[in-house]
Amino acid sequence: MRMYDIIMKKRNGGKLTSGEIQYFIDGYTGGEIPDYQVSALMMAIYFRGMDEEETLTLTMAMAHSGDMLDLSAIGGTKVDKHSTGGVGDKTSLALAPMAAACGIRIAKMSGRGLGHTGGTIDKLESFAGFSTDISREHFIRQVNGIGISIMGQTADLAPADKKLYALRDVTATVDNMSLIASSIMSKKLAAGADAIVLDVKTGSGAFMKTLPDSLTLAREMVRIGNGAGRRTVAVVSDMDQPLGRAVGNALEVKEAIDTLRGQGPEDFMELCMTLGSRMLIAGGRAREEEQAREMLREAVSSGAALEKMAEFVQAQGGDSRAVRDTGLLPQALHIEPIPAKTDGYVQSIRCDEIGMCSLLLGGGRETKESEIDLAVGLVLCAKTGDYVRAGEPLAYMHYNDPGRAAAARERFYQAYAFGREKPQIPALIHEIIEQA
Repeated sequence: MRMYDIIMKKRNGGKLTSGEIQYFIDGYTGGEIPDYQVSALMMAIYFRGMDEEETLTLTMAMAHSGDMLDLSAIGGTKVDKHSTGGVGDKTSLALAPMAAACGIRIAKMSGRGLGHTGGTIDKLESFAGFSTDISREHFIRQVNGIGISIMGQTADLAPADKKLYALRDVTATVDNMSLIASSIMSKKLAAGADAIVLDVKTGSGAFMKTLPDSLTLAREMVRIGNGAGRRTVAVVSDMDQPLGRAVGNALEVKEAIDTLRGQGPEDFMELCMTLGSRMLIAGGRAREEEQAREMLREAVSSGAALEKMAEFVQAQGGDSRAVRDTGLLPQALHIEPIPAKTDGYVQSIRCDEIGMCSLLLGGGRETKESEIDLAVGLVLCAKTGDYVRAGEPLAYMHYNDPGRAAAARERFYQAYAFGREKPQIPALIHEIIEQA
């Protein structure tokens, strides 16, 4: 078998066999096939596409290119949740304790963020002492003990995806649906869960900007997951404005804790309920949605979900006192209102611009080496459809560096559009896909 022949076959619109796909994944991961040949193949795939069978085969080859996490020592059904990412997306922080309090086994691998805010691990490090650098034995023992653990992704998890993504990033071949779906799902399959619930974002703050593209990606990933024998469901949710009101690491942790107390923003709680109900059904804890929602509501109202978060934080070395007293989380030196310059209804919010403001304040990473300031960020006072008067705060900016604050303040005003008429509020949940 020659890589040259595989490239030419796909260039000419042919369908790759499982053997050909396995050959190039094994050869590239092992350093035997050079970047320039794989770049050529990625470009051929970009233009010619892959069918469902090719996409599933590629995903499985990537998943098996390194360690496959064996969770068989954990009792019960293991359910994972994955988000394609957005602005103010702190869902795992509240959802995981809610689901665990209802008896779902949460054995989750997460990464750090590269962008406007940190990833789930960065946010959890707002709890002093918290660590995801734990052994697999600790990870499994903790899930069996308290029902929840989150550990950092290892370099041995789907290493083919890491190499391919880095190559696609510099060869303009990122935005092909089969390659995007296989990248996400290879890591999810390697992480060992029995069922996977996907939160696929759509809108200005999402990777997929349009609803048709988001639906296509969601269906592709559901097809892959079900084809691999994992019960998979996708929720396509709105990211045309930030989720909730807090954007920034410790600020998002606080909002997640408020939500576990039953005091969080309505949109954030609704997303947690929608995703959580699917997790409970997939995990066999509930038969239908309303039963699952009632279980989640009870976990919040009884305090069980909040207690589960404290238990989880303490089990991984964190200061669980901050769950009950959020004043112990990192605090910015300065909190300053950003006033509206005009009267009117908020017509829309450029979600990506709000994300850039958080990045400018120091809340995200511009490079892998960047240090995140966990305390900084924004708390929005006005969202789409709200009426504001000139001088009233649109948001409160939390910052430590006045120079960074000046740049973020200037950028912030580009995010908001105003008008005289009240706009239609965007739907939070666009579609739920269980069979592709």
